[in-house]
Amino acid sequence: MNRLLIFLIIIVMLMPVVAMSSFKLPQPEKIILDNGLTVYFYKNSELPLVDFRMIIKGAGTAFEPEGLDGLANLTADLMLKGTKTMGAEAIAEALDFMGARLDISASEEYASVSGDSLSEHFPRLLQITADCLMSPAFKEDEYKKELDRRIDSLKAIKDNPGQALRQYFRKAYFGEHPFGHLATGTDSSLQKMSLEEVKKFYATRFRPDQVLMAVVGDITREKLLEILNSTLGRWPKPATAPLSTNIPPLPVPKGKKLILVDKPDATQSYFALGSPGYPAGDKIAPVASLINTLWGGRFTSWLNTELRIKRGLTYGANSSFQSWKAGGLFAVSSYTKNDKIAEMLDITFDLLKKAKTSGFSQEEVESAKNYILGQFPPTLETNGAKANAYLRVVYYGLGFDYYDKYLKEITITGPESLKKAAQKLLPGNDFVLVVLGKGSEARKLLEKFGPFQEKKITDPNF
Repeated sequence: MNRLLIFLIIIVMLMPVVAMSSFKLPQPEKIILDNGLTVYFYKNSELPLVDFRMIIKGAGTAFEPEGLDGLANLTADLMLKGTKTMGAEAIAEALDFMGARLDISASEEYASVSGDSLSEHFPRLLQITADCLMSPAFKEDEYKKELDRRIDSLKAIKDNPGQALRQYFRKAYFGEHPFGHLATGTDSSLQKMSLEEVKKFYATRFRPDQVLMAVVGDITREKLLEILNSTLGRWPKPATAPLSTNIPPLPVPKGKKLILVDKPDATQSYFALGSPGYPAGDKIAPVASLINTLWGGRFTSWLNTELRIKRGLTYGANSSFQSWKAGGLFAVSSYTKNDKIAEMLDITFDLLKKAKTSGFSQEEVESAKNYILGQFPPTLETNGAKANAYLRVVYYGLGFDYYDKYLKEITITGPESLKKAAQKLLPGNDFVLVVLGKGSEARKLLEKFGPFQEKKITDPNF
C-alpha cells in the first residue's frame, strides 16, 4: 500500500512537468495586405481585449548612419509626438480616454510598435497607430524638446554607475560594429543630430512591406481585416526596393580587452564581462538556458550564491545570453565595494572555470529543468506575450513549434551535454571586461588581471 501511495504521489508531481514540456504555441493565421504588410492573427475571446505587436525590419539602431547614435529611438519617439492631423497632446488624451496603450521604440535589429485596448476601442487604436506610422509631423518644437531631454538624460546616466556601465560595455564590446550604436545617443552624436536626419531615416526605413504584425485577442478575422484595410492597409508601398537589413557577424574578442572607467566619487565598483554567445535559433539554446539558470540566471545560481548569499559582497549578480540573427552575447555583471572588486572578479573567474572543467551535477540539472519548465508557461499566457512570440519565431525563422521543441529538449538534456556546451559558451581567455569605479581604490587591485585601458567618466561620450 505504501509503495502504491508513493508511486501515485510521484506521478502527480510529474504531471505538471510533463504537461509543461509539451507546451504548444497556438498556430496563428497569416494575412498579407496589398501593400505587403504581413499580419499573424489569433482569436482569443477569453477577455474583451486585443493586443498587437509590430516590428519594422531595418529600422533599428544598427541601421543608423555612422556617428548618429540615438537616431532610431529619437525617430520612434517623435512619431508619437504629433501627426499631420493630431498633436502630441491629442494623441495622449485619446489613448487615456480609451484606457489604451501605444508605444513606439527601436532595438538593434528593428523598430517596434505595441498597443492594447478593449475590443470596442481597437478600431480607434489602429487608426491612431496608422496615423503615427504613416504621417508623423516631426515638428521642430517637439524635436527640440526631445533632443534636450536626451542631452539631459546623458548627464543623468553618467551619475548612475549601473546605467553608465551598460553604455561603456556596449561600446567596448561591439566597437565599430553597428551593434555598438547607443540608443541613448552620445555627446557627439546628439551635437550632430538634426531634424532632417530624422525625416530621412523615417523616409528610408519605415515602409509597410518591412512590417511584421501580430494581433491576438477578442476580434474576428473579418472585423480585423476590415480595420486593417481602412488603416494600415492604406500605407503606400514605395516603388523602390527596401534598403538592406543585413547585419555583419558580431565581433569575437581575441584575448582580454580590459577597461577601467574612473568615477572618483564612486563608493562601489561595477563590472560587466562579455563573450560570444549564440545566434537566435541555434540548437544549443535549450542547453544554454540550463547552463545560465544554474550559473548566474536565478537567485540560487552559483554566481549569486557565492557573491551575495555566502560572502555578502553584493545585493545582486547575474548572467544572461542574448541572441540576434548575427550572433549572440554572454554577459555577467555585478557590483561591490571598491576594495572588494578584485575578490569579486576572482570568484567570478573561478566559477566560470569550474563550470567548464567540472560541469554540473545531475541534481543541479534536474533543478534547472524544473525551474525553467515551471517558469515558462506564464511567459506566454497573455495576448501580448503570444503576439511577441509570433513575431519572434517569424522574424528569426524558428517555426511555430519552436517552443514545444525547446521545452522537450530541456527535459532530455543531461549533465554531459551541459559540460560540453559550457566549454564552448563560457569565456576562458577571450573576453571584454569593463569595470567602473573609483580608480584610486580599484586601479592597484585590478593589475593582477592584466593591463587596463583607462577612461574618465567626465570625458565626452562612452
